[in-house]
Amino acid sequence: MAVDVSGGERSTGPGPGGGPARARTGREDLGTPGVPRAVLSRALAVPLVVALVLLLPGYVLTQPGPGLRDAGFWWQLALTCYAGARLCAMALARRRRLVQGAFWLFVYVAMGVAPLAQEVIGQVPTPVVGARSDTVLAISLTLAGCVAYDVGALAARLQPPHRSPRPRPQAQVARRRLWLLVLLAYAGSALCIVKLGGPAVFFTSRQDISETVQASGLAGASGDSHVGSAFIRGFGTVPALLALLILIRWTSTSRRARRNLPALVALAGLVVINVIVNNPISNPRYWFLTVVFSILFTAFPRSPAVYRAALVGGVVAALLLFPFLDRFRYDAGGYHPVQSTSVLDPLTIKDYDQVGMFANTLTYVESGTGHAHGRQLAADVLFFVPRSVWHGKPLDSGVLVGRWMGMTNTNLSSPLWAELWLDFGPLGMTGGFLLLGWACCRADLRYARRTLDEGRPGTLAAVVVPMAAGYSFILLRGPLLQAAGRIGIALVCLALVGTVSRNPRRALR
Repeated sequence: MAVDVSGGERSTGPGPGGGPARARTGREDLGTPGVPRAVLSRALAVPLVVALVLLLPGYVLTQPGPGLRDAGFWWQLALTCYAGARLCAMALARRRRLVQGAFWLFVYVAMGVAPLAQEVIGQVPTPVVGARSDTVLAISLTLAGCVAYDVGALAARLQPPHRSPRPRPQAQVARRRLWLLVLLAYAGSALCIVKLGGPAVFFTSRQDISETVQASGLAGASGDSHVGSAFIRGFGTVPALLALLILIRWTSTSRRARRNLPALVALAGLVVINVIVNNPISNPRYWFLTVVFSILFTAFPRSPAVYRAALVGGVVAALLLFPFLDRFRYDAGGYHPVQSTSVLDPLTIKDYDQVGMFANTLTYVESGTGHAHGRQLAADVLFFVPRSVWHGKPLDSGVLVGRWMGMTNTNLSSPLWAELWLDFGPLGMTGGFLLLGWACCRADLRYARRTLDEGRPGTLAAVVVPMAAGYSFILLRGPLLQAAGRIGIALVCLALVGTVSRNPRRALR
């Protein structure tokens, strides 16, 4: 044991896997040499809390508008401040909490600041068909779900770690199977590019891609079925992203991988493929957020600066840039830019309809249809079963409620709160968020232990958790049925490359 001149001890013995151990100096690796973590955290804590909990909500409250100052307004303000405080706690945490941080980022923006602006200005992006009491109930239930999520996360943190005298089996990436995933990624992306008309169409607009899908027959004879196109797009995008993440992880943590010419060539090719099939022009914005978050957290797993910048910068991007990132949804003739006189106007015109759609779901259930008792969730899990086989297969929740509302555009959100309420009611929603908070916290703890403490190149959690953090935006926004396809494809890819062993000799090293 050698003593560091800074006063802390550092280990000079072998680390996990026989490699050199990372220096333990009593300081976290901050990316800023010589700056203790505690000093940096204290310097960042006060302005961050003031900005997210006080200044931004206060700025929203100063905007002119005919909004009501009733119980719904005060519940919404409480929800915004609560989510802001929890987001600050995630950003300032000693360890990176990727999945929990993504959850609170979504809640703060989509369920907090944006609906608060809608309350103040008195304008909503999607009509709310029920009584005002349904909106008040939706806001209070959203806050209740957030509290239940925190309780579940607290229970996970208080759970004693499992201690075993023998090493526990770990999920690792098998080296030989990795090349099968790389081949699948190349083949799936090539098929997607060919079916949709070549690389050029991925840099036009999503409207052009939809027209190409219709012309190719992937939408079915009636044009209403999107199963074929969803599988083509899914296998063209998900394996390419997952293979890229695994190779990024491998080459960034293994000197042997950086000397492996086939790995470097495959990595370069996957970068090009992802630029084509996973760019923000041809993909929904929430999927592109998944791509950005998963790459950032995989490439920089130890950097608090990247982690905090992703959370805080995510707030700025979601409020200022996100409403304008649908520029490539339509071609030049179909695009209508947002006309606004205030920075908050885009938050009331489109995109952030989650609280309103939760209120509409409450009204839909109360109108006499009742709860689905798990039928919606069954359709999400069995997404791959065609409607020709499953007669009466439920529609996704956003379309179901939208058609009941009489909307012509049924591309509406169905936040997780609404999904759980529609299926299981108040007890099911509360229990669902308790379980979700527990699962997210356990995933973050496993990520920290496997990725940061042990640092093995082949650890599967080092790739799965960043991708889950990015994809959580899609799951929280809903509908779940639309999100299920890519999850199924990702699980197939992970089963292809994964292996579980106490001493995996064939894992990436």
